[in-house]
Amino acid sequence: QLVQSGGGLVQAGDSLTLSCAASGQRFSTYAMGWFRQAPGKERSFIGAIDWSGRNAYYPDSVKCRFIISRDNAKKEVYLKVDSLKLNDTAVYFCAAEIWPYRLGSDPRKYGYWGQGTQVTVST
Repeated sequence: QLVQSGGGLVQAGDSLTLSCAASGQRFSTYAMGWFRQAPGKERSFIGAIDWSGRNAYYPDSVKCRFIISRDNAKKEVYLKVDSLKLNDTAVYFCAAEIWPYRLGSDPRKYGYWGQGTQVTVST
């Protein structure tokens, strides 16, 4: 089970950190991903971090502003977004890979999802 926290109404240019807390015994063996879904659009991949926390990757569209980290002792993963833009407005989801020791961007390979958290960026 993944439970998200954070989000809400923020101003353009601000920074924001979302958290995702996991239950289960083998959190440290699963890659974690973040996705978002803007109104009227499909869910899109915005980054992932491997099971160790040493490697993360992002699509070019967010690479300079999004940072994913994790704390395996706390069983938590985080998404920090800098310099928020109006088009960052979306529902953000964390997700865990179905298989251990695999890292990817395909949402179909993520079997466990957080409940989603709304981020609304205003001027």
